[in-house]
Amino acid sequence: MNTTNDPGSERPARAALVAGWLLLGFSLPLGLTLEALHALKVDVYLGSAMRRELWTLAHAHGNLLGMLCLVFGLFAARLPEARAVARLGRVLVAGACLMPLGFLLGGVLNREGDPSPGILLVPLGGLLLLVALFGAAVLTLRKGRAGGGR
Repeated sequence: MNTTNDPGSERPARAALVAGWLLLGFSLPLGLTLEALHALKVDVYLGSAMRRELWTLAHAHGNLLGMLCLVFGLFAARLPEARAVARLGRVLVAGACLMPLGFLLGGVLNREGDPSPGILLVPLGGLLLLVALFGAAVLTLRKGRAGGGR
């Protein structure tokens, strides 16, 4: 995995890979559970349009952000500046976990029309994800300008 001869670049890649697999490991069964709740016509789920939407968003974002973590994990070792990559990896993993968790918690104990306070994790997670994505873009540009090849 480590293609830059920098042992510091393997740790954030591994952490992102673990986070990606865990996000998928929780999000995929969540989707199956939501399908079962729907099929069994469970009132806790079907009785609240807000809860259905938030939990569906938790499932979808968990899956997509899990895949993003896997992609970052596969390419992190190719980015220059191992310390910056490590920071970006931590920020990415935090954002990828906070966003679906915020959607999930927003649908717990919510009142119709208003999500629960857990929804506040969503914008925080989104902000962290933006920082990580733009940071990765900057590092990629730096590598290209330095004649980094691959």
